[in-house]
Amino acid sequence: MAAISDHTRRPAPGGLYATDHEHDACGVAMLADMQGRRDHATVQKAITALLRLEHRGARGSEPNTGDGAGILIQVPDAFYREVAEFELPEAGAYAVGTAFLPAGPGQADEAVAAIDALAAEENLRVLGWRELPTDPETADLGPSALAAMPVFRQLFVAGVESSDGGTGVGAASPTGLDLERRTFCLRKRAEHATGAYFASLSPRTVVYKGMLTEPQLPVFYPDLTDGRVTSALAIVHSRFSTNTFPAWPLAHPYRYVAHNGEINTLRGNRN
Repeated sequence: MAAISDHTRRPAPGGLYATDHEHDACGVAMLADMQGRRDHATVQKAITALLRLEHRGARGSEPNTGDGAGILIQVPDAFYREVAEFELPEAGAYAVGTAFLPAGPGQADEAVAAIDALAAEENLRVLGWRELPTDPETADLGPSALAAMPVFRQLFVAGVESSDGGTGVGAASPTGLDLERRTFCLRKRAEHATGAYFASLSPRTVVYKGMLTEPQLPVFYPDLTDGRVTSALAIVHSRFSTNTFPAWPLAHPYRYVAHNGEINTLRGNRN
């Protein structure tokens, strides 16, 4: 066995061991039903996988403040139809996403009003906002996570025909990539203009994440333990920040990917 260096408490280079390979990395797992069958069991299995990745997640001096954990699933259309207090168009013709809104007095409502105006500019129709259920008390969030916790609301939008590119009254609402493009523009403009952050905003997938430990995620978001929430695929992520402090928006997964380790270093990008 290689000798231990005094100042790092790591083995000195030797054999197959090299010190430049010594690093920490996040935990990630992916799950999919090969037949595309949606059920709650897929969500449950993904959360089980996330719990098995708890050793990959970082925590500071507060054992109940995590570096971040989250899950990406397909939009549970039937569930949202039951819990939303407004009418939804057919699946795929609307987008949904969770907004992390500023938590100061009146700031969340101001951000919502501004986002509604931006949606109209992007030829999107706001169907409604849902107060996303959360349970920070039962989840036992730590002081740091509570101090930085935003307001959580889900935005539902559908596309409308543009004034210069429509085909007249009765034209079909945009779906697919057209709707994805419009919601991308809305999301980016909203984040720059209002300070809000969207964990996702898509007609296909939805992300539940936060400055949480792995066991806290399904407790903090009761949606995830509701049997009506179904998906045929899931990505879960347990974050270990190697060069950034924890924050609600920095938790993974992101809207399309979750990466296991650093991807922003010069050597990594060259490789």
